[in-house]
Amino acid sequence: MRVSYAPGYYAPLPEEHIFPMKKFKGLHRYLLEENIIDSSEVVSPSMVDMANLQMVHTRDYANGIMNGDLGKKKLRQLGLPWSKRLAIRSRLAVQGTINAAIMALQDGIAGNLAGGTHHAMTDFGEGFCVFNDVAVAIEVLQQSMWAKNILVIDCDVHQGNGTAAIFNDNPHVFTFSLHGEKNYPFKKPPSTLDIGLPDNTKDDQYLKTLGDALDTIFDDFNPDLVFYLGGIDPLETDHFGRLSLSKKGLQRRDRIVIQKVVAQDLPLVLLLSGGYAPTLEETVLAHALMYRTAKEMEY
Repeated sequence: MRVSYAPGYYAPLPEEHIFPMKKFKGLHRYLLEENIIDSSEVVSPSMVDMANLQMVHTRDYANGIMNGDLGKKKLRQLGLPWSKRLAIRSRLAVQGTINAAIMALQDGIAGNLAGGTHHAMTDFGEGFCVFNDVAVAIEVLQQSMWAKNILVIDCDVHQGNGTAAIFNDNPHVFTFSLHGEKNYPFKKPPSTLDIGLPDNTKDDQYLKTLGDALDTIFDDFNPDLVFYLGGIDPLETDHFGRLSLSKKGLQRRDRIVIQKVVAQDLPLVLLLSGGYAPTLEETVLAHALMYRTAKEMEY
């Protein structure tokens, strides 16, 4: 199972910042140590070409990120302090998702040890999401005619507002978001299918809702490729999640998604999206469940 990763996925943040930037290095190391991936399967991306980035994002916003002249309002929306390394890591991660999509088309499954930054809009970022890697990858795939119909399965606890807004009028992209109804973002542009769950939703209700929704989607839509945003923030222990999944429930969620896609014989792209577990170690272990599950299933 090939994955995208580069040491440049890490960019320093203030020690007190809530975003767990060290998780990217930690997950890469853990997957190697556990033999879930081999070093030969790690593909390092370059920075995404600005022309590809601007298939989704405006020239002013893309240049503002690279040059550090966004302005105070857009920096506040972003939620991350600007640095040149942050700008570089954001472009690396976007190319990592493009590469993972191409590798999935070749191999059946691939992942990016980052990505899933679904809150980024065309002309601003928010919720710690600088660029919308999924949207850029989809545009590259569709314009290159590598894929036409694309399904986004977004199981981050926060609705994928950026992806929903960007593809609002594209009938060839099906955006599905399963999220906490009362959680961020408070303005939720409509996905193709949105399911908002009440606070404290537990394993059984969550998993039944997910399984039923996927059955309906695959009855109605025939994708060429699937992106899976496996955010770990539905966990009961998450700082911001407000849902109540157990670790076993989270792994069962990943298995349901992967099995459904496997049953359709479709290429699958695995992406991290969000998660704010109490410790870095718990964050890494939870993100690793998706890759461990894919490995065990011998896709």
